[in-house]
Amino acid sequence: MAIHPIVHYPNKILNIKCERVSNFDVELHRLLDDMYETMIAEDGVGLAAPQIGCCRQIAIVDIGEEKKELIEMVNPELIMKKGYQVDIEGCLSIPGVYGKVTRSSVIGIRAFDRYGNEFSLTAEGYLARAIQHEIDHLHGILFISKVTEYVDESELE
Repeated sequence: MAIHPIVHYPNKILNIKCERVSNFDVELHRLLDDMYETMIAEDGVGLAAPQIGCCRQIAIVDIGEEKKELIEMVNPELIMKKGYQVDIEGCLSIPGVYGKVTRSSVIGIRAFDRYGNEFSLTAEGYLARAIQHEIDHLHGILFISKVTEYVDESELE
């Protein structure tokens, strides 16, 4: 496994809609493993492939505080959204920038795992927020385009 450098804004790859994955092979498994190692090294809770320079529809999220609760999403699609929540977000690709973003409070997704098995998942709260943030990356959308109010880093809890 390898830790990759994080691509920072305004790199153009962060604004490109990523390509769907069609090969669920060893290369994909290695990339997912590398993404996890990179995310942990950067103290993140999610990472999308374009954030390490790979323009493919691959994202991971792990909001587990005490144990690994990794969700790997290949070609994820939002299939349901309910309610809304407003909270502060940041991004590994835009260090030092934080802002309030409105997102759905409950979501449903359909995606594939590293082996090409389709799965569905319902998430709410912080997990729903993290998944939506990463899926946005796969469509070239950055959280700064959704910020309603910027927050200074000193105001973070």
